[in-house]
Amino acid sequence: MTPSKSGTIRPPLAGGRRSFWLKHLHQWHWISSAICLIGMLLFAATGITLNHAGQIEASPRTTSRTATVPAALLEALPPTRGEVKAPLPPALRDWIAQEFRITAGERVADWSADEIYLGLPRPGGDGWITIDRTTGEAQHEVTTRGWVSYLNDLHKGRNAGAAWSLFIDVFAVACFVFCLTGLFLLHLHAGNRAATWPMVGLGLAIPVILIILFIH
Repeated sequence: MTPSKSGTIRPPLAGGRRSFWLKHLHQWHWISSAICLIGMLLFAATGITLNHAGQIEASPRTTSRTATVPAALLEALPPTRGEVKAPLPPALRDWIAQEFRITAGERVADWSADEIYLGLPRPGGDGWITIDRTTGEAQHEVTTRGWVSYLNDLHKGRNAGAAWSLFIDVFAVACFVFCLTGLFLLHLHAGNRAATWPMVGLGLAIPVILIILFIH
């Protein structure tokens, strides 16, 4: 606000406000676009592959490895009656990490009197470890379905872990900021571009019409 010659306070010029908002909106628009650019390309590409998942053939590949749990470690496992769900003991996790290069962590395993089963789902595939509680035989099997399946599962956040889930949240916020600042920039430039709001309206109308007419 600036004082006039008479001492009264005059509001800043509209042009000054417009320049202020343009500057800050452009700044946040390019920052958010830079943050979400690669992620947006990934999600756009996998949107196409997911939409045509039935037409894209996967080539599953399965690998298996076996090892034997040491007798002392096998005997130290807690007895189980019936079926129980619980994480593996630290000593058994360490042995699995050494033998199979797998981090079991706090994953919950299925315990029974005869067997321990640990599921190891992963993006683009699946995996598991079984341990025979009588013989100590441990079997690790991994199935992969290729890069397309891997990227599709990342798109859905399927079995990708907490870090990837956090990335998706940050990416979604960046996309929201990108779109919202873009909307305000459209508003500021709409006076010189007559097609602005018809195009925005078209972007809204097309999915609404498709939902009403073709999705039941």
